[in-house]
Amino acid sequence: MTYYPLILVDSGFLFAYYSARDQHHQQVCRFFEKCTSRLITTPICIAEVIWLLNSDWRTQNEFLLDVAKQLYECEQLLPEDFSDIAALNVKYRDLPGDFADLSLIVISERLDVAAIATLDSDFDVYRRYRQQPFERVFWP
Repeated sequence: MTYYPLILVDSGFLFAYYSARDQHHQQVCRFFEKCTSRLITTPICIAEVIWLLNSDWRTQNEFLLDVAKQLYECEQLLPEDFSDIAALNVKYRDLPGDFADLSLIVISERLDVAAIATLDSDFDVYRRYRQQPFERVFWP
């Protein structure tokens, strides 16, 4: 596995890690066992993971406690990020752009992080700075 100092982590990837019923759970667990990078997500992704885990409060709390222990760095959105997300929402209206995904795009640009752990094929379409592809660090 190539080393990346920082890796963005999207909600579907985190859900797969915490949900044993997800088809990619074992593969994602192996990824996390080997990963030594700093992992970054957004509050929007955290909310989406909690929503996806909605029927399992124990697993929700396990995830929340891992966030509290800073296993994942939660990068806050700045006021100007919402303007960028609005512009991306127009650009990717045909996908349609998912708010959690778009929050990761603006964070990737602000922090200049191209590496992403995702199961979402939309990240093959999304572009950083409107032209640069993401570097997917995991392929199911």
